[in-house]
Amino acid sequence: MGLIVQKFGGSSVANAERVMNVARIVTDTYKQGNDVVVVVSAQGDTTDDLIEKANEINPTAHKREMDQLLAAGEQISISLLAMAIEKIGCPVISLLGWQAGFNTNSIHTAARIKNIKPNRLQAEIAKHNIVVVAGFQGINRYDDLTTLGRGGSDTSAVAIAAALKADKCQIFTDVEGVYTADPRKVDNAKKLKDITYDEMLELATLGAQVLNNRSVEMAKKYGVELEVLSSLNPIPGTIVKETAKMEKMLIRGVTKDKDVALVSILKVQDTPGIAFKIFSKLSAKNINVDIILQSFGRDGTKDIVFSVSKDNGPIAKELLEDMLDDCTIVCNTDVAKVSIVGAGMESHPGTASKMFEALYETNINIQMISTSEIKISVIIDAEDADRAVSAVHKAFIPND
Repeated sequence: MGLIVQKFGGSSVANAERVMNVARIVTDTYKQGNDVVVVVSAQGDTTDDLIEKANEINPTAHKREMDQLLAAGEQISISLLAMAIEKIGCPVISLLGWQAGFNTNSIHTAARIKNIKPNRLQAEIAKHNIVVVAGFQGINRYDDLTTLGRGGSDTSAVAIAAALKADKCQIFTDVEGVYTADPRKVDNAKKLKDITYDEMLELATLGAQVLNNRSVEMAKKYGVELEVLSSLNPIPGTIVKETAKMEKMLIRGVTKDKDVALVSILKVQDTPGIAFKIFSKLSAKNINVDIILQSFGRDGTKDIVFSVSKDNGPIAKELLEDMLDDCTIVCNTDVAKVSIVGAGMESHPGTASKMFEALYETNINIQMISTSEIKISVIIDAEDADRAVSAVHKAFIPND
């Protein structure tokens, strides 16, 4: 009937019972006449446990050795799932990332996929085998194992779907689809039937943990239709595609991100090129900057405030203290970013004021604001993040 790529995250294969449940989902798809390639993450908290073990031995271990260690998690998952599928009675073979043809660059623990040589995958599919592939990993030009970073299994699945021109890529998670907010925190969060690539990319980038943003970028680039659905509840999920029915909903989601630090450079000399010097210094250290706010010059100085990931906040502060004299640099890691996303907001005046009103009525102070055609983000105190999401969600998305 078709070629289906299915991806299962760590919670979906966390124990023997769930591995057998995944095996039933996969074999049911296969028995319907489909060719099936399955991408699997490490079980449960295996990756975190491996990182903890490494830190017990050497907290500053070389990242090459970290990749050697971390790749073991997926190897366990694929072999156990293959055994479960075999027990059900279907033909199956498991492949590590390099066996499946994943070639990456050499940035250990955060590698990028350069290409996939799908010869082995195609050969196994031709034999009518279910192919179980280790997500999150590949091999570089030196034949060293590499890993793709957090959420890398999503990217692995989409890359395989693109390389094989699959009919669909299904991402199975512990939730039933993409919601307007985290359903575990917001009571009236609604599941979306469909959503555009651009909206999903913004949601993923801004803190929604359903899909990895790199996987959405790749799906859009190669036209891979994604479906996000539950591995525990067999009901239709959310389709991610080029165009989506808006259902008269202006805002498609409200997210929060606590992985944020705010770096403030106070009373820096207001000279030409100072912003270039600051941000090129950060760029050289691979520190990604998000929201930037610069004050008007006054008395020969100005203030520059920007946001980075929480881990990079202290690093940025230290770098800039070595570079800049006669100014004060402050790093605040007790902040969060709350965002609204929706392609419809561009043509609806008053969207920003409605969001700000909801925060005002909940007595939440806004520290910074960033806008684009399909999103508005604010930086607030971290302790206010959950209240902010609930208030903004209530303002834009009705209960009925």
